[in-house]
Amino acid sequence: MAKATKTENTAIGNIALDAKDLLILSLLQQNARMTVKEIADKIHLSTTPVHERIKRMEASGVIKQYATLVDHTKVKKGLIAICYVSLKEHSKTAGTKFVKSIMLMPDVVECYTISGEFDFMLKVMCEDMNAYHDFHVNKLSNIENMGHVQSVFVMGVIKQTHQLVY
Repeated sequence: MAKATKTENTAIGNIALDAKDLLILSLLQQNARMTVKEIADKIHLSTTPVHERIKRMEASGVIKQYATLVDHTKVKKGLIAICYVSLKEHSKTAGTKFVKSIMLMPDVVECYTISGEFDFMLKVMCEDMNAYHDFHVNKLSNIENMGHVQSVFVMGVIKQTHQLVY
């Protein structure tokens, strides 16, 4: 019996990604406006299989969306705060209410459930300290069941990427 060879497939969800899929993802992460023809030329495939692979990755949820990355300093979002939040009550209902409230706040650009002393970590982007104060006092602190909030302010961005496949 012949020895099985290891393939370069990466299983993500219900879809197996091979080396060509990963190359396509890497290229799209660098430039989501790259045409199928440009991708095909770079990975040495014809346009039809590249198009089919992209559609398969979109349909399976590997590719969630295409986005435009904006320089936050040029759209009046110069202040970045990381907020660590703990809730008073830790029931499923209380957590769901908190999440629903956060989803309605455009200043909150990321929200994570975390382990440790706090329950959630929020990334908040505002125009300046006055706008953050207004957000903290009039929005965040008014959420039902709010326990403790600790804010940390970003002084500079060293690395910021959305590239997961390289």
